[in-house]
Amino acid sequence: MRTTIAQVRSYERSVQLLMVNQFTINLGFYMLMPYLAAYLAGPVGLAGWLVGLILGVRNFSQQGMFLLGGTLADRLGYKPMIIAGLVLRIVGFATLGLVESVPALLAASAATGLAGALFNPAVRAYLAADAGERRVEAFALFNIFYQAGILLGPLVGMLLTGVSFRVTCLVAAGIFALLSIVQIRALPARRGDDAKRGQDQESVLSQWRGIAANRPFLLFSVAMIGFYVMQFQVYLALPLEVRRLGGDGTFGTAAVAVLFAVSGLSTILFQTKVTAWCKARMEPGRALTWGLLTMGLGFVPLLVATAVPVPDGGVGLWLLAAVPPALSALLLAVGTMIAYPFEMDTIVRLSGNRLVATHYGLYNTICGIGITLGNLLTGAALDAARDAGMSALPWVALFALGLACAAALYGLHRTGRLAPPVREARPEPANT
Repeated sequence: MRTTIAQVRSYERSVQLLMVNQFTINLGFYMLMPYLAAYLAGPVGLAGWLVGLILGVRNFSQQGMFLLGGTLADRLGYKPMIIAGLVLRIVGFATLGLVESVPALLAASAATGLAGALFNPAVRAYLAADAGERRVEAFALFNIFYQAGILLGPLVGMLLTGVSFRVTCLVAAGIFALLSIVQIRALPARRGDDAKRGQDQESVLSQWRGIAANRPFLLFSVAMIGFYVMQFQVYLALPLEVRRLGGDGTFGTAAVAVLFAVSGLSTILFQTKVTAWCKARMEPGRALTWGLLTMGLGFVPLLVATAVPVPDGGVGLWLLAAVPPALSALLLAVGTMIAYPFEMDTIVRLSGNRLVATHYGLYNTICGIGITLGNLLTGAALDAARDAGMSALPWVALFALGLACAAALYGLHRTGRLAPPVREARPEPANT
């Protein structure tokens, strides 16, 4: 941990603030969101379809607006979009705790989603710009702060929700308010190189057409969809498998908590070591390939476990319910540790260091759509496996997804499509 702190302190102040910023964002978000559905269905008394609609509006407003958020960050500067997103989160979270009418809840949910679309591309583009040649290492540290917020947020939220969900919402809003004040006072203004050169005068549609013509970037974005689909199974398929075998009681709840702890703590403890080892031995394309392959292999323990007869109870059943999912969570975390810093760096390189936030925005939108479709298919596979008595089906499908995405990334690497594009020289304006 001392080494990690020393690494963080070796970066300039803006990079340090962005890392703390992301930890605090995730802390506030995960304090509230895991308990929102239960609150809407319980104390508020909404029908299941309305709960799904409210949660879906948040996801849609975030994924659908990433491109716009990135474009605004490139044109107006990174800091204004970060502040705007934080303020929207304050309004959205406070409203979720204070109102019960469906229109107001829908508006609040949309505001929380739009907030993420505004600050996520800006934060990543800002971090990439100020980290410079140390981008890979900076994103490795960034992932530690990111995971720490995910790990701590639900624990704080559980304590606060035990008092009142309204208290949870207001505390989360207060955290974002405090963070906003810190960012306004301490975060330096920063704009992308394009804005500095006056290239933001190019029309938005022209910029979007240029990015849409960046074939290597689009291929990379599509190939990385599987990365996020597999990563998300720590929150979807793995907990469902634990509860299928271990039940919904105390043991099942504890075993699911172990999944999250394994994923978060392994990242906090080993991310920088994994990144340093990979960077010393691999090109970015190879590291990405190995990361995706490791994530695909993460479903092998669950696949092997389907060949083991399910005990009637006792220690044998507990071990079968807890150990294979925990091993899978660990392998998924290792694969993420390998791939994530190089993924973030590759986006910058494929952008040619131009319109970086817009590239991040489009990338998030593509992957977000892919996550939605991937989770629908994973859910369908889980249902089909249960109905047909083929418990191996979802794990075979996810393992195959990992192999396919790893092969796609290897192909992009071997053909040189993950290399930075050659920038055409722009004539300098004549001095008059």
